[in-house]
Amino acid sequence: MKALDGTALILVIIGAINWGLIGFFRFDLVAALFGDMSTLTRIVYALVGIAGLYAISFLGKNRETGEVK
Repeated sequence: MKALDGTALILVIIGAINWGLIGFFRFDLVAALFGDMSTLTRIVYALVGIAGLYAISFLGKNRETGEVK
């Protein structure tokens, strides 16, 4: 599970950085790298969204033991 947690965290960070760039500079890094709404761009957006939903489960975990509170 630690690998899945780490992957989800990385994807959430990528999403947060992308949204920060959009908010501050109106620059969409994902679209710039993969094309405006190309299939690959949509896949990246979908994975970031799924990772964000999965990351909600981090709120209920004890950070030291990894167990659900």
